[in-house]
Amino acid sequence: MISMSEVRPGNGWRYLFRGVMVGDGHRPAGKPLRAAQDEAGVPPGVWKGRGLAALDLTVGDVVTERQAELLLGEGQHPDADRIERELLAQGKSPAQARRATALGRPIEHNRSPETDNAKERTPWLAFDLTFRPPPTAHLAWALMDDRHRQVLELCDDIARDKTLAWLEESVAEIRWKAGGKRRARVKDGLIVAVFRHYESRATESKPLLHAHAVVSIRARRPHDGRWGNLSADSMLTHIVAADTLYILYFMEEVSARLGWAWEPREVTPGRRPVMEIAGIDQRLIGWQSTRRQQIEDALPILTARYEEKHGHAPGERAGYALGCQAADQTRPPKRTELLSLTELRERWRDSAIRAYGVDVVDRLAERARAAAAAVWARVRPVVDIALAAVDVVAVVYVMRGAFKRHHLLAEARRHLAYVLRGRPHRPGLDEQIVQAVVDDYTRPVGRGRMMTADLRVLYPRDTEDQTVLRPLTRKRTAPPYERARLAAGALRTRVQAVRRADRLGSRSRPRAVAVPATPRSRLRPTRTDRKAGRVPEQATDVAAMNQTRATFEAAAAKMAAKLTDGVRDRAVASVPRLQPTAPATPPTHPQQLSPCRTPGVA
Repeated sequence: MISMSEVRPGNGWRYLFRGVMVGDGHRPAGKPLRAAQDEAGVPPGVWKGRGLAALDLTVGDVVTERQAELLLGEGQHPDADRIERELLAQGKSPAQARRATALGRPIEHNRSPETDNAKERTPWLAFDLTFRPPPTAHLAWALMDDRHRQVLELCDDIARDKTLAWLEESVAEIRWKAGGKRRARVKDGLIVAVFRHYESRATESKPLLHAHAVVSIRARRPHDGRWGNLSADSMLTHIVAADTLYILYFMEEVSARLGWAWEPREVTPGRRPVMEIAGIDQRLIGWQSTRRQQIEDALPILTARYEEKHGHAPGERAGYALGCQAADQTRPPKRTELLSLTELRERWRDSAIRAYGVDVVDRLAERARAAAAAVWARVRPVVDIALAAVDVVAVVYVMRGAFKRHHLLAEARRHLAYVLRGRPHRPGLDEQIVQAVVDDYTRPVGRGRMMTADLRVLYPRDTEDQTVLRPLTRKRTAPPYERARLAAGALRTRVQAVRRADRLGSRSRPRAVAVPATPRSRLRPTRTDRKAGRVPEQATDVAAMNQTRATFEAAAAKMAAKLTDGVRDRAVASVPRLQPTAPATPPTHPQQLSPCRTPGVA
């Protein structure tokens, strides 16, 4: 998963240099950065991102302390010392030399009396993105041999770099003008300093393979090349979509390099499951996640206080806030003992063997391969875009009601992770699923490009909006995700029934319409027409279906009229009447009647 926090001048900057850069430990004052990293047993940080070319840096270069202090602590060029010396030698004043090395607005402006806004006095200097693989990946990395450890670290590097590339290509925006009302894509890319860590911050050290990607807020505008600040809200908005993409890439790399498969694990009943490596003993997850147990022990006390104060149980949002509060209250001090990675792995292995036995630890890789064979024997990793679209729209609609495109994108990536189980996906498949949802199953609502589900393409006879899913979504006693899965199952059954009817060549039922397997070429409007003061009319297949139904009804009425005339003719023919005398000689051309048909019956 990916979590995000800001880096500001003052305490945020000090925490970055004294904790994050040295393995989340404690760096004594006056100790050089590289020496502190060697003692903590963590590798030095490296530079990442396409924006390094504008600063004369190269991807993979080691992050020095002075470079990080200038760029991430003061918003200046990483080589500002040399540039200032050259400008001073040319006769420039110290103020001019200082201004020439500042990337964008100098940080001194925010501390001046001209700045009245309190938030602007402590501006953001960077984003700290923490990348963490699933828990079973930590266990395999910590308890298996060195070959598996190195492969898992490589998978984490590749998944993280691909996610950062998606952020700088599709998400990162630079803002300028008053209030940031002018926005555009960055010219070069992001400037990122990556620091890898090996353990959690608990007093009793536990394996936690993770990396801190510190993204500088400075970037260049596309039209004039001037330096400015990234938009923080754009990064925050897409952090969940980036999280799901990182997990999807990590699963694919692990399955391709080690042959393992993935399966869902339900952490909390009724909540969204997480994907874990198949075959890893689930008991080891409890051994590894001591912080979760500490949070779960403190959460009932906070929940009881909330119920006593408000008179009701906390909802989903309040429950999340209480969980964050419990995590802050139970956060232990950082470990002061410095150990290398080899020493940490030996300690973790001995602890796991004492808890669960040597057979459980030594056979992790063997059981993972056997479980992968069982998964591939029963699971077909095939993505159906139409079924994926109804699954995504049902889950997002029940969980949120109104949503935006990035919500659909995150759920589409979760769907791919669940269906493929580690098999690679075609590039752009997640966007194709989202486009199918937007084109076929959504309608605009409100402002700000918000939309909601429009399922009348599957149920055109419903007189009220969303009548079909209302009994499922209004089941308040069930958790939201359980209701979402019920709604998704109902829609999938509907799509499969329509397909079955089309495949068998039977007539379509009155409420059935064709479900497109791929998104339509035209785009459905996502915002209201402000000039007309109304929402543009949606383009659906309901009109075509009504015309087809009217044609069938007219044909059925005509056939019924013919049958009525035939019954009347048979009634007239059954009345007895006098038969004429047969002629002496038969006619030359007698009329032949078929023995199986009656004259006058249509």
